Amino acid sequence: MDAFTAIAEPNRRKILELLATLGALAAGDIYQHFSMTPAAVSQHLKALKEAKLVRVEKRKQQRIYSLDRERLGELEAWVKRFTAKTEDAYSRLDVLLENEMKKLGENYGK
Repeated sequence: MDAFTAIAEPNRRKILELLATLGALAAGDIYQHFSMTPAAVSQHLKALKEAKLVRVEKRKQQRIYSLDRERLGELEAWVKRFTAKTEDAYSRLDVLLENEMKKLGENYGK
């Protein structure tokens, strides 16, 4: 599963938000924040792990989940590049519209 498919699901985004806010958590601690079954939360954690958005560390009988900051950094960089391209296009459109409005104003005033 790719990262964008993984984060498209609201419960997975909530898991990422929990980990970002509270830091590394045991699976049992994550389950407590949801009204779904532990098995359902486990499936979401599995999807996040497959998408390499979270890391899992086994400590005795527990699985501790934490954000994969490197992978999230890659996503952030992609979003910033995409946003920059979009902002550039909007800036060019703003200039074009401004010029057209000036022309309209000049023609209307004659």
